[in-house]
Amino acid sequence: MGHTRGGRRSEILETFTRHVAERGYDRANFGDVAGELGMSKGTIVHHFGTKDRMLAEVQERYMRARLAEAHALFTRLPGAGQRIAALVHAGVRYSADEPATTVAFQREVVRLVDQPGMESARALRDAYRDLVVGVLRDGEADGTFVPGDARLRSLQMFGSLHWMWTWFDPAGRLAPAEVAAEFALTLLRGLGVDETSARDAADPDGAVAAAVDGVLTASLTESETTSA
Repeated sequence: MGHTRGGRRSEILETFTRHVAERGYDRANFGDVAGELGMSKGTIVHHFGTKDRMLAEVQERYMRARLAEAHALFTRLPGAGQRIAALVHAGVRYSADEPATTVAFQREVVRLVDQPGMESARALRDAYRDLVVGVLRDGEADGTFVPGDARLRSLQMFGSLHWMWTWFDPAGRLAPAEVAAEFALTLLRGLGVDETSARDAADPDGAVAAAVDGVLTASLTESETTSA
């Protein structure tokens, strides 16, 4: 019985996440989720309490997974240029592999700024940002990157990835790996990485992309097993 309840809870969260991705948080509601799943709104309230709490859980789960993946990638890739390229490759892959959760997070990320109840999700987001800023500063310190404002550079990187939901079609003209390669190459060139190293790190068939594929495949498999 516990497994059934857990499965139902995951089903509710998955459906709500898809509704947020498709319509935005303000237009997503318990009534539509309940109607689609053939249950009462009271059942959803029992599992989650409020809509705000459900969104907070969506955001927390998303950022917790991204942080774990970033740490796993960093154990495989020692260089600052490789690590930045890996995060770009991963960022594009999220839009293709987990479109609903990724779009739901990205289009509602501004709610992390000051909305009550988002403290845990905000802390996870900040930890991820600090991780990226740390890599950028490490790259400056060892000469991989030209000197600059690491915080500002991190915002430029996030800006290009977090607005992909407004235009990116994983089945469109360019495959996700091609988009990731172009993004990574442009970013690394801007950071002052030499052309050969930048192309190697951005290469969709290279070692960095392979590491990303390994980490993300393992993470997705674990997520599916946990929610089953």
